[in-house]
Amino acid sequence: MPITASSLLIRRARIVLPTGELLVGDVLTSDRTIVEVAPEITKATPTTEIDAEGLTLLPGVIDPQVHFREPGLEYKEDLFTASCACARGGVTSFLEMPNTRPPTISQYALDDKLQRASQKSLVNYGFFIGATADNLPDILLAKPTPGIKIFMGSMHGSLLVDQDAALEAIFAKGSRLIAVHAEDQARIKQRREEFAGIHDPAIHSQIQDNQAALLATQQALKLSKKYQRRLHILHMSTAEEAELLLQDKPTWVTAEVTPQHLLLNTDAYAKIGTRAQMNPPLRSHHDNEVLWQALRDGTIDFIATDHAPHTLEEKAQEYPKTPSGMPGVETSLPLMLTAAADGKCTVAQVANWMSQAVAKAYSIPNKGAIAPGYDADLVLVDLNTYHPVRPEELLTKCGWSPFEGWNLTGWPVVTIVGGQIVYEKGKLHTEVRGQALTFNQ
Repeated sequence: MPITASSLLIRRARIVLPTGELLVGDVLTSDRTIVEVAPEITKATPTTEIDAEGLTLLPGVIDPQVHFREPGLEYKEDLFTASCACARGGVTSFLEMPNTRPPTISQYALDDKLQRASQKSLVNYGFFIGATADNLPDILLAKPTPGIKIFMGSMHGSLLVDQDAALEAIFAKGSRLIAVHAEDQARIKQRREEFAGIHDPAIHSQIQDNQAALLATQQALKLSKKYQRRLHILHMSTAEEAELLLQDKPTWVTAEVTPQHLLLNTDAYAKIGTRAQMNPPLRSHHDNEVLWQALRDGTIDFIATDHAPHTLEEKAQEYPKTPSGMPGVETSLPLMLTAAADGKCTVAQVANWMSQAVAKAYSIPNKGAIAPGYDADLVLVDLNTYHPVRPEELLTKCGWSPFEGWNLTGWPVVTIVGGQIVYEKGKLHTEVRGQALTFNQ
């Protein structure tokens, strides 16, 4: 077999195949592409070889919802530090949200982000275009983008689109995927007034309650059905929303859930205070269980982190001055693989939820599976060893995690982006650069 200047042979790995079956064998890549998957590959002289005995090979994680803060808020995170954290967490591609400064609401702003990422990002990248009440021409034409992001609530400024007429206009025009942050702004505003003066961060889950999420999801679903418009519901957090979709989910609608909403709940406020504050908020034990079941039965399609870093100084302020959000790209894969080890799901399901199903939903070609012809975005994980989440080991610029102290398995040992090793046993190869994702929409 002819080998190009850049080739990689991974030997004796436990390979998670697209069917979910496991194969102990070898994977050969050439340039950026997987060229062979077999029990043993003998006729190859690769430039690099990895002995993966005892390790599990997964498709690289595609994280479809992150907030990487560049431009404008680089003191929290930037595209370089965030992509380093991605590499450590086995995330080989990300889709980033438009709430930067300035917001990503035009082709110019989108091009600026793409240019920055081409120079800084160790992993592959894509950027949503943000909807405002009056930028319909931009959101219809801007490219490349995975879709239009609408903040129906939990936002201020131009990115808040909470008026019925503006929402309907966006759904009515064009065919591009719409991804919604579904919280009802009117209800949030009313409940903020009701609970004003309370500084316990646990009140956050009551202000932005289950009903606020359900109302907005119902509205988005209604508009999606009216116009048969491709809809994705971001970070679903409530049992009520999951039950709604179980009863009424058109084939063109998808939904995601975060590890936080599966594994944390309102008990976290007593333990980690405002570090547990995010939008939509953490919910109850009951919500955790219903979301898990919805994920397993396919009502929820995949996992996203909603990585949204803030500094510890910002998080140390008194509620409600504290910002909502928490980092997640470094811990999402080991968290889900630890859940698999605990019997909540299988490793093959994790691979589907964090790679294959994301690539399918966003029509990202040649991503999300270990098969010939697919891009060589891969992660080798150790399912035999446990290691705690330690803040001093984190690569995210904010330097903290809501999961500090959690003892997890499935940490990445080697992360490969486009056939190049970007992370290996604690060491980053910061010269590696990812590529802009494409979307067949």
